[in-house]
Amino acid sequence: MGVLVSPVTEMGKWLGFVAAVWVQCISGNNYTFSNYSDALKSLMGLTQLELNNLSVAKDVGKAFGLLAGFASDRLPTSVLFLIGSLEGLIGYGAQWLVVRQSIPPLPYWQMCVFLCMGGNSSTWMNTAVLVTCMRNFRRNRGPVSGILKGYVGLSTAIFTDLCSALFTDDPASFLLMLAIVPAGVCAIAMFFLRETPSSTPAAEESENRYFGWINTAAVIIAVYLLVYDLAGDQGLIVSRIFSAGLLILLSAPAVVPAYIWFKARSAALLAANSDPEVASGSQIRQPLLASAATEEINKSPPAAGMDNRVRDKWEEADLQVQRLPEIGEDHTIVEAMRRMEFWVLFVSFLCGVGTGLTVMNNMGQMGLAMGYTDVSIFVSMTSIWGFFGRIASGSISEHFLKTSATPRPVWNAASQILMAVGYSVMAAALPGSLYIGSIVVGICYGVRIAVTVPTASELFGLKYYGLIYNVLILNLPLGSFLFSGLLAGLIYDAEATNTPGGGNTCAGAHCYRLVFVIMAFACLVGFGLDVLLAMRTRSVYLKIRASKKSRKSGGRQQQGSRS
Repeated sequence: MGVLVSPVTEMGKWLGFVAAVWVQCISGNNYTFSNYSDALKSLMGLTQLELNNLSVAKDVGKAFGLLAGFASDRLPTSVLFLIGSLEGLIGYGAQWLVVRQSIPPLPYWQMCVFLCMGGNSSTWMNTAVLVTCMRNFRRNRGPVSGILKGYVGLSTAIFTDLCSALFTDDPASFLLMLAIVPAGVCAIAMFFLRETPSSTPAAEESENRYFGWINTAAVIIAVYLLVYDLAGDQGLIVSRIFSAGLLILLSAPAVVPAYIWFKARSAALLAANSDPEVASGSQIRQPLLASAATEEINKSPPAAGMDNRVRDKWEEADLQVQRLPEIGEDHTIVEAMRRMEFWVLFVSFLCGVGTGLTVMNNMGQMGLAMGYTDVSIFVSMTSIWGFFGRIASGSISEHFLKTSATPRPVWNAASQILMAVGYSVMAAALPGSLYIGSIVVGICYGVRIAVTVPTASELFGLKYYGLIYNVLILNLPLGSFLFSGLLAGLIYDAEATNTPGGGNTCAGAHCYRLVFVIMAFACLVGFGLDVLLAMRTRSVYLKIRASKKSRKSGGRQQQGSRS
């Protein structure tokens, strides 16, 4: 049974979730490298391998997300936001000075450090958001993950389209946005996002409706961005109108806490008019005090004479402390890493996100190699379709978990097969294959990210989730190094010709064909691992479904007894 919470606390929880959504809208800066990579390549006279290794340095920043994982169990959420925003300000600020040519190009190793700082900044923001929100909405982890990761997917398109509308795709202006905007948003989120008491079953039922509202707003934003991308250049006035409309749509999720406040306010006024004692607050304070007392009782060990069933529960808890946890229970990172399921999830995640990152990091060069002069549309399309993959997979996987106990890894397996097909189409270099590939890779990468987040929490628990999550996303720098830094960089340079003044270029479908073939094979390996994980965790998801059903029926009985 959840703890009774006041309407103010409930409103605060949703206000925090809205702040988390806004943070996610600006924390996908790690996926925007293609928008300014060509400027860095020209200014610094880099080969493709050197440029790809710069993108690896950016992704290596994710490896230092382990620090954010450790800190998430010891520091308040506001401090995590502060660290992340300062790192981003310094990391992207230094790159802005170089691209703007306010300072001469820095030595290669220094640029690697600043890109690493920029990449690491998002790990602090994402850890603060995911850990807090997954604990605040324990019974709806799929929708929470889908929405939050969906907005991360949209963030690339949001930054890209705003820069295109306001600054005509100027890479220096783009980097300035990456430095300043996240710092401002995190400063706002510090005041609102914090852990709150878990809700009652009745309140959790209403969560589905509120998540539906926020999902709807997100889909409208994605369609709005997609229409703008497909419409082409519309002129300065239309671009300004588009920017204003986008900012209004991004504020739409705030309707949820506003509605909760208005609903609670109306109920309080109605009760005050019907019963003068309610106006004094006496009848409101009593259930809250009773709730607090109940919570303290739940935390205290059972006294002598208490019900034997309660004592048995405490004895069972003592035994659980002494044994290794089972799948589905809280694991420390050491305990999780001793399980085969952890490494199956880790390697399958590597196959999906490693290959997806390679496309995102090299989309600029892929487009130029295929003869496109403007590649920003492919960057934006990958972001927008990645959003649809994230937000749909979160809700769909939650629905099938509740109805048929379908293991979440099943959806990861499906995404791996579709991604392999996408890479095969791109390798064939058919007409429009880059459009098809950007859509397919975006969707599948989004599914992979959104489904893995709740999967890890369901298999290894929420108690040490911050650190477990950051160990899993070590796949981002590892995958970037293996598939982007080594595979794509070496093959591109082998196919390219040198250009005057340093650097090299490659034109034609052959530049990345072998890269796509190898990545398609990697996705097939990931598919097999995800199928294996789904089979091994079937019993866990049967228990989760049974728990959700019993809690739902208990909440209905409680409502019936009150009425």
